[in-house]
Amino acid sequence: MGAIDVAGKSIEVDEDGYLLNLGDWSKDAAEVLAKGEGIPLTEAHWEVVNFLRDYYDEYKIAPMIRILTKEIGKKLGKEKGNTKYLYELYPGGPAKQACKIAGLPKPTGCV
Repeated sequence: MGAIDVAGKSIEVDEDGYLLNLGDWSKDAAEVLAKGEGIPLTEAHWEVVNFLRDYYDEYKIAPMIRILTKEIGKKLGKEKGNTKYLYELYPGGPAKQACKIAGLPKPTGCV
């Protein structure tokens, strides 16, 4: 277990860097988590993060990559609902990295 510093507040994370308490997430926390992943958060990155947070609110689960691409395609369009586009944004694994930055648990099936 560890912690990240967000605006002077220590927030606990698990051994993989995912937030232990989903309620600790904020845009500032997302920025810190993204920096740790080497991801500069652009509008396109935020679009995926916000999508994931909405998805989690509705289904109470972080989607695997196959479901993520399908659902993003439905909501944001085919040009964004494909693995090539998502891997360009999140090269360490779209489901894994984006979920971490969104403050969600590690998706099922991610190693």
